[in-house]
Formats: sequence, structure tokens, C-alpha cells
Amino acid sequence: MKKYISFFRIRFINGLQYRAAAAAGVVTQFTWGFMEILLFRAFYQSGSQDFPMTFPALVSYVWLQQAFLALFMTWFWEAELFDSITTGNVAYELCRPIRLYNMWFVRGLAVRLSKAVLRCIPVLFLSLLLPPPFKLLLPGGLMTALMFLLSMILGTLVVVAFGMLVYMSVFYTISSQGIKLMVTSLSEFLSGAVIPLPFLPDGIRQAVELLPFASMQNVPFRIYSGDIYGITMVKCLGLQIFWLFALILAGRLLESRALKRVIIQGG
Repeated sequence: MKKYISFFRIRFINGLQYRAAAAAGVVTQFTWGFMEILLFRAFYQSGSQDFPMTFPALVSYVWLQQAFLALFMTWFWEAELFDSITTGNVAYELCRPIRLYNMWFVRGLAVRLSKAVLRCIPVLFLSLLLPPPFKLLLPGGLMTALMFLLSMILGTLVVVAFGMLVYMSVFYTISSQGIKLMVTSLSEFLSGAVIPLPFLPDGIRQAVELLPFASMQNVPFRIYSGDIYGITMVKCLGLQIFWLFALILAGRLLESRALKRVIIQGG
């Protein structure tokens, strides 16, 4: 365990060095979030239909989405890991007295956390200073805040576990480009990154909420905004736990099968 903690610390500290990129990201995410809120505001003011989320809940969802983008962006991939598999350099990793899946899992978690730490605080602070109805609201109570934190942890781990499944699948392909394009397009929409899942049509929404993508950013952000509560919240947390273990199990299975058959540099 100590070796994984040390590796996590190294990758986390390394990620904190990119402060200029983080500052640019804060400006971009705050601007994008405000534009997205204004767009939704225009729809809400039209009054042409009932909306599945209240506008304050939607605003909180958008600001949390921008603040914690680094944790939940499914389009972020470490090219170095893909290249190590396709070029055969993964052989150097296999020489280490550690399990490949565990090391890459810790690495992915550290990179995401380091990016999020630098960007989330400024975005959250600025969004709290905005006037109503464009400001980020505080959670409804202590229990809501605690459930939000728990769901955030589970959601982040689900994202990392899903990424590991993609990395391990590259052992069975010649190129990673097709997998990355397909997975990114699918996961971004089904996780609620494009539009919140409550805005999907009935029937489709219920089916999507059972998929692992809905256990990423969808659940914690909606718990925070009060859109998910009570028994529904408990069910969503249970689903997050289920998908976390399912994805880790599937990733480990792919790893063990791939390493038994992998051929590196003809040897």
C-alpha cells in the first residue's frame, strides 16, 4: 500500500505544477458556465413548458459541473498510457513489483484531483458572489452536504474505474483512436455533461439513469441542488457503489486476461 500512496503523492504534486494552465482553465470554465446558464435562462423565461429542474437547481448543477470538470470529464485521457501499450513500452511497467491496474488507477485519480484542486475553489468562490438567480446556492442542510461529498467520492472513483476499463481494452486493439472517439461521445452525453439527465424524454431517461455514466457527475450534482433526495438518493448511492465494483472487476479481468496473452516486441 505504501508504494501506491507514494506514487499517488508524486503524481499529485506533479499535477500541481501547472498553475498557468489552471488559471486559464478557471477563466474558461467560469465564462462557459455563465454562458450556459444564460442559455438555459432564455428557455426558462419562455414559459412554454414545465421544466424538470427548478432554475436555481439547474444553476447549481452548472456551476458544480464547471468547478469539478477535472474530476468528471470523460474526454480526458492520458496519451502516455495509450502509447505505452501500442508501442510496447508497457513492458517497463510490468517489470515493477506492483500491479499494473492498481498503479494506473492511482495515477488517474491523482492527476484528476490535482487538476480539480487548482480550479474548483476560484470557480466556486466566484459563483457564490454572483447575484440571484445566477449564483451557486449552498446545500439544503448538513445531511445533504455529507451525502454530496460521499457521492462525489463515489462518482470520481467510477470515472477513474471506467477510464481504466478503456485503457485495458487497448491491449486488444491496434489503435486507441476509435475507442476514444466512441467512448467520449457516448459517455459525455449519457453522464449529463451536455444537458442534465432530467431533461431527457421519459423512458429514455429512466434507462440512462441505470447506466454507469449516470453514476458519475449526474448523481452528486443533483443531490447538492436538491433535485435528488430521500429514498431516491439512497438508491442512486447504491447504484454508484454497484457500478464502482462492477467496473473495477471488469477492468481487473481484462488486465489479467490481456497480460496472459500479451506479446511485446516479439517476445
